[in-house]
Amino acid sequence: MSTGLIIALIVIVIVAAVVAGAAALAPRARGARGGRGLRRRFGPEYERTVARHDGDARAAERELTERLKKYGSLREQPLEPAERERYTARWTAAQERFVDSPRDAVAEADRLLAELAGALGFPDGGRYEEQLDALSVHHADHVHGYRRLHRVAQPPVGGADDGRAGTEEMREALLEARVLFEDLVVPARRQRAGAGTDTAGHAAGRAEGPSRLPWGFHRQHAKGS
Repeated sequence: MSTGLIIALIVIVIVAAVVAGAAALAPRARGARGGRGLRRRFGPEYERTVARHDGDARAAERELTERLKKYGSLREQPLEPAERERYTARWTAAQERFVDSPRDAVAEADRLLAELAGALGFPDGGRYEEQLDALSVHHADHVHGYRRLHRVAQPPVGGADDGRAGTEEMREALLEARVLFEDLVVPARRQRAGAGTDTAGHAAGRAEGPSRLPWGFHRQHAKGS
């Protein structure tokens, strides 16, 4: 065998080894980039999904990727000013009702969030899990408030009092869910704003509406649980 042929064979073997190594590393690199991207996109929702999958990050990332594929192109429909005022007034009324009737208040707030999300173009409230998934794609930082509120608003299984949420748990759930409500009900101009103006616009949106919790909600104990 000539020297030239031997050299050619060696080069072919080396090239084949390099190509095989690159092919093996490519999926890992894509997976790492995808994981980092999902973690940035979903924030705390990413960690909750991993925990729900018992720490299996790949399973969690598959689920989150499916959510992105299904709902990533969804565009929220802007609310008319009158609609925004009605929703805000109803939320404020639910908060004020909490002092006398905590369970009725959280149930009303839960229904209101479902209705508001449906009005914005998310799946309607009758498909809660789908609605939650869609909201998690676009409001990942705050969607857990809705999940928590929905859980405490549900009647106990079998009608028993065991396991029912206490007044403090309901109050905290309502407070957390309010952040998502405010994120959804802010003026449409904030939704169209760029990342550089998002924070300022969001703060302005909160200041515009009468969405502050009543004093008694913060400082007084509710009468019933």
